Amino acid sequence: MALMATRTKLFRLLTTLTTKAPILGSGSCSNGVKGLVRVDRGGGLGLTAYSTSAVAQQEPGVVGSRHMGLEILGVKDYEDYRRSLYGEITHKALLVDAVGTLVVPSQPMAQIYRKIGEKYGVEYSEAEILNRYRRAYEQPWGRSRLRYVNDGRPFWQYIVSSSTGCSDSQYFEELYNYYTTNKAWHLCDPDAEKVFQALRKAGVKVAVVSNFDTRLRPLLQALNCEHWFDAVAVSAEVEAEKPNPTIFLKACELLGVKPEDAVHVGDDRRNDIWGARDAGCDAWLWGSDVHSFKEVAQRVGVQV
Repeated sequence: MALMATRTKLFRLLTTLTTKAPILGSGSCSNGVKGLVRVDRGGGLGLTAYSTSAVAQQEPGVVGSRHMGLEILGVKDYEDYRRSLYGEITHKALLVDAVGTLVVPSQPMAQIYRKIGEKYGVEYSEAEILNRYRRAYEQPWGRSRLRYVNDGRPFWQYIVSSSTGCSDSQYFEELYNYYTTNKAWHLCDPDAEKVFQALRKAGVKVAVVSNFDTRLRPLLQALNCEHWFDAVAVSAEVEAEKPNPTIFLKACELLGVKPEDAVHVGDDRRNDIWGARDAGCDAWLWGSDVHSFKEVAQRVGVQV
């Protein structure tokens, strides 16, 4: 009984020592490759990144308490605590965000929109396309409570036409199909395959959890990485988008594990960290708590 009480208090403290600060700008992967990423990803066609330094500037009091809390508890202390409960391997499952964590766009969105759109009469500059994209994406999507329903075409048609001023159906289809190819994306961590193989060999199940339309599975196949995962939970199929806990619970159900036995890794504080913790999972922020999948494996207790 005392152990459960201690566990609950520790979990609450860890989950409250977190803050968010949305900053428009460029994000980077652990391998140094810089790319444009955003919140509520589904096709990787926009950008919003989180900046730890920005958090420090905007909310020094909150960040100070977070660092003080982590200093008192210590990451190692928490890992030792989990090992005391679960054994040497701290989690039975790893859930991984797609865009911004597993994969990133190979070129800036506005550059692709303009490059492909030139032959269809798109005249806006990349900066103008980007600004219009931001405005369109921030508007409520009135046709559904979900942005990515099935193949997501209605939502993306709205985004593309709003961003470029071009409603040509051929332009949209070319752009839409481009983002299903391996030309549009690359892996964030070049060691990902080796790490996932080691995790699965050690008995840790691995799943992708992503706000994406039904192009995600073909995209994973195009990148030749779909076989790395035991399950894929896509918001368009689950009919729930992060941070809704439902999508994390579905991933755990597909893997046959309890939420408390899983850890989710993603680059979005609200969608990935808060959402996963609301579902009862552990959660680590990519680019802050962990910087590579090798580091993720080591924290789980698997050596690569």
